[in-house]
Amino acid sequence: MKRQYKRSFFRPDTLGYHIKLISVSAALILIVSLLQSSPVFSEGHIVGFILILLQVEFFTWLGVSLFRSLPGESGKDVTRKILKRFIWFYLICFVAAAIIFTLVTAGLFLWHGDSLSGLFPHLIHQELKGWLIGTNFGLLGGTLIFFYIQWNDAMKREQKLREENLIFQNQTLKNQVNPHFLFNSLNTLSSLVNTNPELAEQFTDKLAQIYRYILENSSKDTVSLSEELAFIEDYFYLHKIRDENKIDLNINIPDTDGHTILPVSLQLLIENALKHNMATRENPLQINLVLEDKSIAVSNNKQPMATLPHSVGTGLKNLAERVRLSTGKELIIEDNRETFTVKIPLMQ
Repeated sequence: MKRQYKRSFFRPDTLGYHIKLISVSAALILIVSLLQSSPVFSEGHIVGFILILLQVEFFTWLGVSLFRSLPGESGKDVTRKILKRFIWFYLICFVAAAIIFTLVTAGLFLWHGDSLSGLFPHLIHQELKGWLIGTNFGLLGGTLIFFYIQWNDAMKREQKLREENLIFQNQTLKNQVNPHFLFNSLNTLSSLVNTNPELAEQFTDKLAQIYRYILENSSKDTVSLSEELAFIEDYFYLHKIRDENKIDLNINIPDTDGHTILPVSLQLLIENALKHNMATRENPLQINLVLEDKSIAVSNNKQPMATLPHSVGTGLKNLAERVRLSTGKELIIEDNRETFTVKIPLMQ
């Protein structure tokens, strides 16, 4: 959303933005003067230009302040939130327009040397009807334009999220249904069938649960945190049997109620730790999941392999983009000499 704002017309921090508003205000006054066949530089048109410029400056600044902070949501939820904010936007703008109009008219009274005691009777009896019509017409038009821009951005964000989800689903299935994973799992299962049939049955059940979870949830926008953690424990169970005493998973998340998370996201981070670090019984790989504020921090001690597998970081990049589109927040990565940590935001 931040990048969208930077490419937008509505940038109060640039000179070009103010030049555009001055040009639009002058064009409106020119059109009015042509329709009325009156001099462009009459006092009424000059006052009108000042009013339009001040109001449009304030309205666009307020609109950007209200709507650029919208969370990365889509569909009905974001439409409902936009509508709610536009009601506030309209009311605040209406009050601000009344204040601006009153101040400008008061300045005009002082310019002519008139007493301010006649200001409010003049506003009520001579200016009120025209001001109400003009202000409501302008606010309605501006609100519709602003709403369309926000709605269009939301639809683009939703389409982008769909594309990222498709990429993620494909990458997730490729990561799981790859020759190495299947070979290792089936090889472990084959040895267990002869040595420990009961454990082989448990291994088969966990393997089936893992694939069932991936197929059922990888296309969803969110899953409950408790479901994702249960999936992580099943997934880690397979690795634990293959690499007994070489890897350790510690989950310190006492409360999962009301929290949701992107599906299969924690698995990707754990897979990333297993892929890039060696693990021995003398130096086991420690993977920790802890709750930090409104995020889950997945960290591991760094034990780089002598020969690292080829990686272009696509998994983390895709996950970071999904997090940004779904939550409006950033995936935080902390890499130091001893640990590697990724913090993924939760949703409620």
